[in-house]
Amino acid sequence: MNSIIYLAAAVIAFAVTAILGRWLIPFLHKMNFGQTIREVGPSWHKNKQGTPTMGGIMFILGILLAVLSCAPMLRAAGITETPLMLGKLYGGLGMAVAFGAIGFMDDYISVVKKRNLGLTEKQKLVLQFAVAAAYLLTVYLLGGDTSTLIPFIGRIDLGFFYYIISALFIVFLVNAVNFTDGVDGLNSTVSFFVFLALALSAGILSMTGLSAMGVASAAACIGFLIWNFHPARVFMGDTGSLFLGGMVCALAFGIDLPVLLIPAGVVYLCEIVSVMLQVTYFKATHGKRLFKMSPIHHHFEMCGWSEVKICAVFGGVTVLGGALAVLAVLYGV
Repeated sequence: MNSIIYLAAAVIAFAVTAILGRWLIPFLHKMNFGQTIREVGPSWHKNKQGTPTMGGIMFILGILLAVLSCAPMLRAAGITETPLMLGKLYGGLGMAVAFGAIGFMDDYISVVKKRNLGLTEKQKLVLQFAVAAAYLLTVYLLGGDTSTLIPFIGRIDLGFFYYIISALFIVFLVNAVNFTDGVDGLNSTVSFFVFLALALSAGILSMTGLSAMGVASAAACIGFLIWNFHPARVFMGDTGSLFLGGMVCALAFGIDLPVLLIPAGVVYLCEIVSVMLQVTYFKATHGKRLFKMSPIHHHFEMCGWSEVKICAVFGGVTVLGGALAVLAVLYGV
C-alpha cells in the first residue's frame, strides 16, 4: 500500500506542477511579472530580463494538493500517525508555505517597483525567524522534546539551546537554498536529489507521511524543470526558493535528523558559505575577491562553465551527499 501512496504523491505533484505551467506562465507574462536582472550579475544574464518569476507557485500548489490527497489514503491503509508526527507533517508543510509567502512578498515588491529589491534584509530575517519559531513551538506543544538524532552516535539532548540552534539552522538553510537559485534549473535539480534522499530516509524510518511528502516534493521539482531547464521559460523566484528551503527543513526536522542536511545539502551549504567568504575576504582585503563572483555557481559561470554543466556537476555532488545521508540512516540510526 505504501508504494501506491508514494506513486499517487509523485503523480499528483508532478502533473499539477507541469500542467499549471501552461496557464501560469502566460498569466505572469500578461501581468508583466518579469524578473529584473541584477546589475552585479553575469553580463549575459541580461538576456533573461523579463522572464516571468514567481513560478514557484506551480510546485507549491502541486505539493500541497499531493500531500492533502494522500492523507485519506494513509488512513485507509491503517497508517495512524501520532499527534506529534501529524504536527511535524502539517506543521512542516505550513512552515514551508509561510516561507513561500515571505518570498512572494519579496518578489511582488520587486516586480511592482521594477527593480531587483524587495523586502529589506532585516524584514526578511525577522519574518523568517518568526516562522521558524512558530514551527518549533508547534512541535513543542504537541510533545516534541529538545533532543536530536546523530547517526552512529545516538540521541543528544541539547536542552533549551535546541530551540536557538534549530531556529538559526532553519533560517540559515532556507537562505542557503535561496542562494542556490540563480542558474536555470539548478535549484530544482539539486532540490530533487535532496528531497529524494530525505524521502528514502523517512521511508527507512517507517515515517510514511513524511516520506510521501518528500516524494511529492521531488516529483514537483521535476515537473517544474520542464519549464525551468535552460533556457528557462519561468523562474521560481524567492516564492519558490524559500518554500523549497522550508520544505527541506520540514522533512529533515520531521524525521528528527537535521544533521542529514550537511551531506545531502552540501551544495546549499557551499553556496551560502561562498557568499560569506566572499564578503569577509572583500572587506578584509579592501576590495579583493576570493571568487570571480558569488554565490559559487556564478564563479563557475565566469570560468566558462555552461548552465547545463553546472546543473549536472552540482546535481552529481548532491547525489553523492544524498547517498551518504541515506547510508547513515540505514546503518547508523
